[in-house]
Amino acid sequence: MLKSLFRLKGFVTPYRWRLGSGILAFGVARFFEALVPMLLAIGIDRIAAGNLDLLLPVAGIFAAVVGRFTVVSVARYLVRSSGIRVSFDLRQALFDALQHQGSSFFNRYTIGDMMTRAVADIALVQRLIAMGTILLVILVYATLIGFGFMLYLSPSLTLLLLPPLPFVFFYARWASHQMAVASKDVQDRMSDLADHVQENLSGIRTIQAMVQEDHEIARFLGTNQAYSNAFYQQARINSLMAAWMPTLAAVCSITIIGYGGYLVMEGELSAGQLVAFLMYVNMVVQPFRVAGFVISLFQRAAVASDRLFEVLSLHPEITDAPTGDAPSLIRGNIEIRNLSFTYPGYETPALSEIDLDIRQGERISIMGRVGSGKTTLLRQLVRLLDTPPGTVFIDGVDVTHYPLSQLRSQVALVPQDPFLFGEPLKSNLTYDDPNRALDQIWAAATSADLKETIEDFPEQLDTVVGERGVTLSGGQKQRATLARGLIRQAPVLVLDDCFSSVDTETEEHILSELSRLRRNQTTLLVSHRVSTARHSDRILIMDGGRIVEEGTHEELIRRGGLYAELERIQREGADETDYDFLGAPG
Repeated sequence: MLKSLFRLKGFVTPYRWRLGSGILAFGVARFFEALVPMLLAIGIDRIAAGNLDLLLPVAGIFAAVVGRFTVVSVARYLVRSSGIRVSFDLRQALFDALQHQGSSFFNRYTIGDMMTRAVADIALVQRLIAMGTILLVILVYATLIGFGFMLYLSPSLTLLLLPPLPFVFFYARWASHQMAVASKDVQDRMSDLADHVQENLSGIRTIQAMVQEDHEIARFLGTNQAYSNAFYQQARINSLMAAWMPTLAAVCSITIIGYGGYLVMEGELSAGQLVAFLMYVNMVVQPFRVAGFVISLFQRAAVASDRLFEVLSLHPEITDAPTGDAPSLIRGNIEIRNLSFTYPGYETPALSEIDLDIRQGERISIMGRVGSGKTTLLRQLVRLLDTPPGTVFIDGVDVTHYPLSQLRSQVALVPQDPFLFGEPLKSNLTYDDPNRALDQIWAAATSADLKETIEDFPEQLDTVVGERGVTLSGGQKQRATLARGLIRQAPVLVLDDCFSSVDTETEEHILSELSRLRRNQTTLLVSHRVSTARHSDRILIMDGGRIVEEGTHEELIRRGGLYAELERIQREGADETDYDFLGAPG
């Protein structure tokens, strides 16, 4: 447990003075609290002796109570504000780490799991620092100061409290281990729960369209039950700890009253001192009543820390290590030399021995079977995958030598998934630069054949498109993401099947605009339509991770290969399923 929590040191260190001051202040507060029983004992003994001069004990008790209240208020603020700041830094660090992970990471971890770590796990760490630290400090200070005053009043009576301590230690150790196992299970089940809800809500339209609401409710019942069972097991262990400690306190109190009464009768202890001793026993035992809760806090935070550092300790999949030899402005000449790539965990290469030379200003169309490597090839250009050094060059410089920010800003990739944020349409179109001029926005929208669609919206560019663009049709979302790519005017534009949801008339308009706007700029586009590819300078046909055909539309028709077969099927108007062997992107 301590090893797991020690990993938080780097996040706690910046606030060590604030946290340390709070911890010391709690020690001062415990001392003020410990003065009250001694002053009370003086008052009781004076009354028993017929001395009614109580000014000193009463004034002392009042001063001690006020002092304790003041110091505790400051201490709680210092400790709890430290917890808030540590959780803030953790949340920022986790989000930063997620931003720099690649596709392999997100294939292993679900969105729901990451949300649980970012919210619930960090909340447990904050709770540990803000509350667990206070309780632990109170327990330690109360034990040390309480036992100190008890030894001062009666060493023999104090010794009676020592035998149960080994039992407390071993029981706490056993319960700590059990709580660690239960806490990890709870956090894992919570991740499953969050992931289930997130996936279900993202696909709610599909679920409703296929009348699967009852099926999903039944599935959720199982996930919910697993979480509840895990939480019940954790609560059971916590309840057992909470039940044992008051029992121990009661046994201690009975022992002290019995033997302490005997000492009073023998004259070895005054009545006031016995009362004070009982108050110190309560001071020592009271924190142990919540010992189970403290152990639970520490164990759950230790599990949360492990889960957080499981992500924080990962290195980014794509290393950003520019060498300084890359030009500040990309022109658009692309060269690929013997590029092969295999996804982690797979044996079959996604790309094999790709060689390609693209000149500045060329428009290249890429076609091929599902899973033939088209999307994988495009992602190598912007290093969304870990591009092997010495294989992909832009303007004669290895892409691994470019700063990632420059590479991805000057090689604009429009992915096949038309993702939009749940914000106004204007914010989506100007996502990379919110300060773009209005005429640039409308020009890009016009080129993407989106202008009339926007004008039909009551709020036009201020229209909020909903989460993932849910209020737009598939074609509208594709055109919006295309406009977002066009507005960047990047030297290299990479379009990954951006026309699959638009009609042929709209497609012709967009292709015409691409020819007009990007006459001297490099454009690569993936498509499954011959009508899209035929006007390109060159067409690449991929199959099995290799380029199997290359040439112009006319050249490939004359060769009578895969492209010629696809062109015949589409020209004769056959159903699209008949030529799916060259269908959607892979």
